[in-house]
Amino acid sequence: MTTTENDTDAAEIPVPGITPRPVIGKLPQYTAGKPPVAVEGIQSYKLSSNENPYPPLPAVLEAISTAATVNRYPDPLSTALRNELSAFLDVPAEDIVTGGGSLGALNQLLATFAGQNPDGTADEVIYPWRSFEAYPISVGLAGAESVQVPLNADGTHNLDAMVEAVTERTKVILLCTPNNPTGPVLTTAQVEDFLRRVPSNVIVVIDEAYEDFVRDDDAVNGIDMYRSHPNVVVLRTFSKGAGLAGLRVGYSVSHAPITQHLRVAAVPFAVSTIAEQAAVASLRHHDQVVERIQGLVAERTRVVEGLKALGWSIPSAQGNFVWLDLGGNTPEFAALAEQQALAVRAFGNEGVRVTIGEEDANTRFLALCATYTKGPRVS
Repeated sequence: MTTTENDTDAAEIPVPGITPRPVIGKLPQYTAGKPPVAVEGIQSYKLSSNENPYPPLPAVLEAISTAATVNRYPDPLSTALRNELSAFLDVPAEDIVTGGGSLGALNQLLATFAGQNPDGTADEVIYPWRSFEAYPISVGLAGAESVQVPLNADGTHNLDAMVEAVTERTKVILLCTPNNPTGPVLTTAQVEDFLRRVPSNVIVVIDEAYEDFVRDDDAVNGIDMYRSHPNVVVLRTFSKGAGLAGLRVGYSVSHAPITQHLRVAAVPFAVSTIAEQAAVASLRHHDQVVERIQGLVAERTRVVEGLKALGWSIPSAQGNFVWLDLGGNTPEFAALAEQQALAVRAFGNEGVRVTIGEEDANTRFLALCATYTKGPRVS
């Protein structure tokens, strides 16, 4: 079938009586990182999606090529991956529930524990803001109410304010460490103190999507918190460090009183056989994965030190990205980056998140920052 200039876009055809749930009109739309604009004469780089710029390991690519039994449904429990993770993390396989990325794992948890109640009230989910932009969407779609607690000026969680925000309707609290998009981590001492002050019937999610990149010795380890606190759920993913973002495989770790209900809400076959085998291969060659991650961490250090040498003030960067608190200058900076064939992630008039990419991309980003005079400066 061919289209003509007389064809009407299907989205414009009115359908009487068909309307979305009221919450849909109140939710922000998830905005993925834009690809770079081609600029004649220079290589384009995408620094807008926190992707690993390098492909998976050769052994992982081989596992992908030999796991292509796409005519069969995958194992709904991802048994091979859960067993591999069980040995890798030293946790019971029964405490692991896989999902389509860590976001899929989060959506399963919210669908299970937070939403609308029979009396018409909505459960509350507390999380820092700004943080992962899918949080308000996921919370709203679950039927729960978002309680956003502003970050501190340095891009860290305001844990005191998050504790004060807890009410009888609070069901889940989300902690993002390192925080996306600002970068700082939560420390072990901070989280231990926080958990002591939060009611034990409130689920505390430690979202560690960028855990592979953390090099702060004081940073909290979600698995350690899960071992000693029955209300803790840990989220992790193979999207970032292992470079499997396109395969969508993540997981949650929590105790049986939580996982027994999570399995009911888990999306069947969310993790494909190809994704499962790629994740298993990544774990079996973890030392090589770490070598690649360390290369990105070294580049992150170069970028952070370069920015500081230029007089820029940025939050502590423990993910695979840096945050520029540009405020109203955000659109201008993003446009200038685009002119340099660099795609960065601009957040309204708040700031710009820039992924650590290839060496040449990072060097060009630093060169742009060297000429830009409206950035946050060291006082």
